[in-house]
Parts: sequence; structure tokens; C-alpha cells
Amino acid sequence: MKTLDIINFLETVAPASLQESYDNAGLIYGSTGTECTGAIVCLDITDQVIEEAVKFNCNFVIAHHPLVFKALKKINPEHGISRVLVNAIKKDISIYAIHTNLDNVISGVNMKIADKIGLKKLEILDKKTGLVKKLVCFVPTSHLEVLQSALFNAGAGHIGNYNECSFATEGKGTFKAGKDANPFVGDIGVRHAENEMRLEVVFSVWQQKAVVAAMKASHPYEEIAYDIMSVDYPHQEVGAGLLGELAEPLESNSFFKMVKEIFQVPVIRHSPLTGKTIKKVAICGGAGSFLISNAIAAGADIFLTADLKYHDFFEADGRIILADMGHYESEQFTQDLLIDLLKQKFPNFAVLKTGVATNPVNYFL
Repeated sequence: MKTLDIINFLETVAPASLQESYDNAGLIYGSTGTECTGAIVCLDITDQVIEEAVKFNCNFVIAHHPLVFKALKKINPEHGISRVLVNAIKKDISIYAIHTNLDNVISGVNMKIADKIGLKKLEILDKKTGLVKKLVCFVPTSHLEVLQSALFNAGAGHIGNYNECSFATEGKGTFKAGKDANPFVGDIGVRHAENEMRLEVVFSVWQQKAVVAAMKASHPYEEIAYDIMSVDYPHQEVGAGLLGELAEPLESNSFFKMVKEIFQVPVIRHSPLTGKTIKKVAICGGAGSFLISNAIAAGADIFLTADLKYHDFFEADGRIILADMGHYESEQFTQDLLIDLLKQKFPNFAVLKTGVATNPVNYFL
């Protein structure tokens, strides 16, 4: 098992291209060709996590938060981040982060929170645009189903809760093969007319290479006429936050008690209660104040997130309850998500959840 095998798999779940511009997800230290002896999964990388990796003979640490987030102008072992990085380099522990790209996929960080509190009817709170493209190609009628199947297997044709979506219209294509051509139908130097289908499928931008390769491998023509165009509508499975519904409405106090118990939260900071029961819930693991207006516009009864500032709570204005459960607390189950994914894909590979308490925030109760 090489580092690259693990990274390639994780980035099928959360493509690196989906990380925010300010982020630093990816392989922070190490070589993709390294043979992995085992992996430690954590939320944050500390000295103790590196030592834990050494103890259990794991030379790969997979974290949610990048160890190096901003540019390091100096490597000074007396500084926390530098010290941990130097320690990892000395011990030859590769470091990888899967951060906002995992935040931005529907099956990522927020899905784990939603599952824990039993939310249904889930949808992205703030869907991203510019991530969908359409392939239009022309194929002999006799090969339509073969080409469709190849494109679907490559990931094309997925729209929301539907798979294998396409549109085909019948027409007639013409071409004249040159002297060095090897035409599938027709004769060299003679214009040929062929009954063809115009096939259209959509795909996510990170799937383009695979989709085009599948088209070329399954298409009978030597030269394929096709177009790829951007589609300007929101991606149904990529964006920030989630919106969902509880099976049954809960009183505010009952909802808070449930959250405290599930997430082991000692305290929840919140805006004034609205007096309404809670049914529709907006969530965002980690710092989510940028989604307050989206949660209100979506008609959420409560927005459960973290890192809210004093003035953020005024934004509630009686329209919603804003609740801050803590950054670490909101994202803690991301570790379980990653471990489950890796164990399913690589059942014989050693993947361990860190036993180190990396939450830097403590409470005096």
C-alpha cells in the first residue's frame, strides 16, 4: 500500500479541487511513493500524534485540519507548528490533510453531524456553481447504448438523486474520409451519410478526464465529434453546510440536551430562543458564521455550528436560533468517517483513530 493509493481514494470522496482558495489540504509532507505501514487518523496534528504514530509503527498521519495552514517563512523548532513538522520529518511520518474539500461534499463532515442527530431530507445549504459540465457527442445509432453505459460507468449522468441521466436526439451526420483514414463506415474519398444520435450527459468538472477517456474507448469512430461546455447551475452535492429535518419536532431545551449528550458538549452558546419548536435544522461543522443568512433564507429553525462571534448572535434577530457547539466538538466524528471509508476500501490496511485529545479548548465547569 503506497501513500498515493490512499490519497487517490480519499480524493475520489472529496476531490482536492473542491478545497477553498485559502486552504492547504493535500500531502503536506512525504512522498506519494512511500510504502505505508499504517495510518493514524486525527482532527489536528500535534507532537503527541506524531509520537503515537511512531509507537504504533504508522508512517502516515491523515488529519482534517492542515498542520501548515499559512506560509511558513521560518522553521523554528521552538514554535509549535514548526516543531511538529520537524518531528514528522525526522521520524519520516507523511502528513496529509483533507479539509474544506471534505467540508464541501454532501457525504462529508456535515453528513456525519446530520446522521448523529437524525436529520432527513438533506440538501446542501449553499450549493457551489461552476462545477458542472455537459458532454455532447455524436454516435452511430447502433452504438448508442454501449457509449451511454461507458459514460455512466465513468460517473457521468448524475443529477441529484438520479443516475444514468442523458438525452439523445436522432439526426444524420456526414463525413468524407481522407486517404490515410480508417473509417468505421463509408469509403475513402466518398461523402458518407450516417444515421447518428446526438448524446448529451452532464458530469462534475473533476470527472472530465475519466468521462472523455471512456467516450474515446467505447466510441467506434476514429475521429469523434464532441463538445464540452460549462453548465451554469448549482451542483446538488457540493457546497457549504447542510439543511435537513428532524423526524419529529423538538422543544429547544430537548434539542440542546440531545446535542450535548451526542457530542459530549459541556456548553452550547446560543442566541435568544424563538419560542418555536425545532424541526428544520441547518448545520455546518467548524466555523460557519458565513452561512447565517443562508440558514435564515432556508427557513431553518436553528443553525448549529461553531466559532460564532459576539456580534454574530445579533443576526438571529428572532428569526432563527444560532447555536455554537464548539469547533472540535462539531467535527470530532470526521475521524470516524475517514476510518470507516478507509477500512471499507482497504480492509487489510492498518488504520487507527488517534487516542490523543487534540482539542485545544478547555472548559472550567
